[in-house]
Amino acid sequence: MVDLGLAAKPRPVLILSVPFEDDERAVVTYVARTTQQRGGRFEVAHPAPHFLPGVFDAQNLGTVPVVKFMRRLTVLPAGKLAEVERAVQKWLGFVGQ
Repeated sequence: MVDLGLAAKPRPVLILSVPFEDDERAVVTYVARTTQQRGGRFEVAHPAPHFLPGVFDAQNLGTVPVVKFMRRLTVLPAGKLAEVERAVQKWLGFVGQ
Protein backbone atom coordinates (compact mmCIF):
# COMPACT_ATOMS: atom_id res chain seq x y z
CA MET A 1 0.00 0.00 0.00
CA VAL A 2 1.43 3.37 -1.01
CA ASP A 3 0.35 6.95 -0.36
CA LEU A 4 0.26 8.61 -3.79
CA GLY A 5 -0.39 12.08 -2.39
CA LEU A 6 -3.23 14.61 -2.47
CA ALA A 7 -4.46 14.01 -6.02
CA ALA A 8 -4.54 10.25 -5.58
CA LYS A 9 -5.52 8.05 -2.69
CA PRO A 10 -3.57 5.35 -0.92
CA ARG A 11 -3.73 2.30 -3.15
CA PRO A 12 -2.25 -1.14 -3.60
CA VAL A 13 0.67 -1.33 -6.00
CA LEU A 14 3.11 -3.96 -7.19
CA ILE A 15 6.74 -3.08 -6.56
CA LEU A 16 8.94 -3.63 -9.62
CA SER A 17 12.24 -2.25 -8.32
CA VAL A 18 15.36 -4.04 -7.22
CA PRO A 19 16.70 -3.29 -3.73
CA PHE A 20 18.70 -0.07 -3.66
CA GLU A 21 22.23 0.42 -2.37
CA ASP A 22 23.37 3.08 0.11
CA ASP A 23 24.67 5.37 -2.65
CA GLU A 24 21.41 5.29 -4.68
CA ARG A 25 18.17 7.19 -4.35
CA ALA A 26 15.66 5.55 -2.04
CA VAL A 27 12.91 5.35 -4.66
CA VAL A 28 10.73 2.48 -5.79
CA THR A 29 9.07 1.86 -9.16
CA TYR A 30 5.59 0.39 -9.07
CA VAL A 31 2.63 -0.61 -11.23
CA ALA A 32 -0.71 0.42 -9.78
CA ARG A 33 -3.63 -1.89 -9.09
CA THR A 34 -7.08 -0.54 -9.92
CA THR A 35 -10.65 -1.77 -9.67
CA GLN A 36 -11.59 0.20 -12.80
CA GLN A 37 -11.17 -2.53 -15.37
CA ARG A 38 -11.36 -1.51 -19.02
CA GLY A 39 -10.27 -4.72 -20.70
CA GLY A 40 -7.15 -3.13 -22.18
CA ARG A 41 -4.23 -5.11 -23.52
CA PHE A 42 -1.94 -3.77 -20.80
CA GLU A 43 -4.16 -4.89 -17.91
CA VAL A 44 -3.44 -8.04 -15.91
CA ALA A 45 -6.36 -9.44 -13.93
CA HIS A 46 -5.75 -9.83 -10.22
CA PRO A 47 -8.47 -11.71 -8.41
CA ALA A 48 -7.36 -12.23 -4.82
CA PRO A 49 -8.89 -12.85 -1.41
CA HIS A 50 -9.52 -9.67 0.61
CA PHE A 51 -9.33 -7.48 -2.55
CA LEU A 52 -12.08 -6.16 -4.76
CA PRO A 53 -11.80 -7.53 -8.33
CA GLY A 54 -9.13 -5.54 -10.13
CA VAL A 55 -6.20 -5.37 -12.50
CA PHE A 56 -2.59 -4.28 -12.52
CA ASP A 57 -2.44 -1.55 -15.15
CA ALA A 58 0.93 -1.52 -16.93
CA GLN A 59 0.11 1.95 -18.27
CA ASN A 60 0.05 3.24 -14.69
CA LEU A 61 3.71 3.05 -13.72
CA GLY A 62 5.27 5.40 -11.22
CA THR A 63 8.19 6.02 -8.93
CA VAL A 64 7.91 7.21 -5.34
CA PRO A 65 10.24 7.58 -2.38
CA VAL A 66 10.38 4.56 -0.08
CA VAL A 67 8.91 6.64 2.78
CA LYS A 68 5.56 6.80 0.91
CA PHE A 69 5.00 3.07 1.37
CA MET A 70 2.60 2.26 4.17
CA ARG A 71 2.59 -1.53 4.51
CA ARG A 72 2.88 -4.83 2.64
CA LEU A 73 -0.48 -6.34 1.81
CA THR A 74 0.55 -9.62 0.17
CA VAL A 75 3.14 -11.30 -2.02
CA LEU A 76 2.20 -11.90 -5.64
CA PRO A 77 2.64 -15.45 -6.99
CA ALA A 78 5.55 -15.79 -9.44
CA GLY A 79 3.28 -16.60 -12.40
CA LYS A 80 1.18 -13.47 -11.90
CA LEU A 81 4.33 -11.36 -11.46
CA ALA A 82 5.60 -12.71 -14.80
CA GLU A 83 2.29 -11.67 -16.45
CA VAL A 84 2.63 -8.14 -15.09
CA GLU A 85 6.27 -7.96 -16.19
CA ARG A 86 5.26 -8.98 -19.75
CA ALA A 87 2.51 -6.34 -19.81
CA VAL A 88 4.98 -3.65 -18.69
CA GLN A 89 7.49 -4.76 -21.33
CA LYS A 90 4.77 -4.49 -24.01
CA TRP A 91 3.70 -1.05 -22.77
CA LEU A 92 7.30 0.19 -22.89
CA GLY A 93 7.85 -1.32 -26.33
CA PHE A 94 10.50 -3.80 -25.22
CA VAL A 95 8.61 -6.71 -26.84
CA GLY A 96 6.12 -7.04 -29.70
CA GLN A 97 2.47 -6.19 -29.16
